[in-house]
Amino acid sequence: MRTTFLAIGLAAVAVATVAHAQQKAPPPAKTSPPPATAAAPAATVAVLQGLDKTTARVSTVEAPLSQTVRFGTLVIVARACDKKPPEEPPNTSAFLEIDEARPQGAQAVTDVQHLFSGWMFAQSPALSTLEHPVYDVTVLDCKTETGSSAKPSSK
Repeated sequence: MRTTFLAIGLAAVAVATVAHAQQKAPPPAKTSPPPATAAAPAATVAVLQGLDKTTARVSTVEAPLSQTVRFGTLVIVARACDKKPPEEPPNTSAFLEIDEARPQGAQAVTDVQHLFSGWMFAQSPALSTLEHPVYDVTVLDCKTETGSSAKPSSK
């Protein structure tokens, strides 16, 4: 008799457990989306530092994205500029294409040689560098055309 009550009690517990497991969990409460914020302005200017090793002249060069800028005989085109938000470790980077345009002789013919294409990092300039006997180029910052530092994009 005692075994029968125990078996019935265990069966009831098993049925209750199965019934509880089959119940659907209530759907999560709907929350309203966060208030809309203005889109962060795109980084449209890469701020670069150029060093002429022969004269020890250091210059700050602002390179608007997809536009050609010159530093000495170098022709620089910034294709992208990325700046991390303040809560992340800082790492400003820019994708640069750098060519050298040298005039050839007395004629108006120039010899264009491709020197560098890739990402440069402000916090690790030795990671990806321009190797040139006369010029050094490093990334300093990204900013908008209005002159203020670019707000980072959320990725």
